[in-house]
Amino acid sequence: MRKKLIIWLFEQTQKMYIKFKNKKPWNLNNQQLLAFPEESFGNELGKFLQKNGFELLPKVERHDAYHLLTGYGTNVEDEIALQYVCFGNGKRSPYLFGVIFIGTLLLPDYLNYYLKSYKLGKNCNTFHHFNYKNLLNHSLKDLREIIFNKQQINKIAFSA
Repeated sequence: MRKKLIIWLFEQTQKMYIKFKNKKPWNLNNQQLLAFPEESFGNELGKFLQKNGFELLPKVERHDAYHLLTGYGTNVEDEIALQYVCFGNGKRSPYLFGVIFIGTLLLPDYLNYYLKSYKLGKNCNTFHHFNYKNLLNHSLKDLREIIFNKQQINKIAFSA
């Protein structure tokens, strides 16, 4: 029941957040992403979206990039944990704070997972500020090697 409430809150707040987000949309769909070279960030992002039945959301495309880079899934607890990774990495936004606050309040049983996620973000190189549209031709493997250490990469590869 708590997870359903969080999903509903995500759906409601996401629309408003996108409406007021001051970013230029990428104007790319999954087919265009899949046309990028094999093993490129763009191609892998297209595969990730296709596998999960998603399309890029205009103005917030980098969120899906975070999922792909970190290996975090799209269930409720992973969505909240991903915000903890971003918080640990230095990202600050009202939406992030809201997700962390409400997610932790409603799903405290995942607190240990959230704290480990925070530490992951804190202990890797900064990635929350990249212009991911400009990185679509680059290798996902190379991007991960720039951001994470070998031990972190092995955990990502194991979970993805």
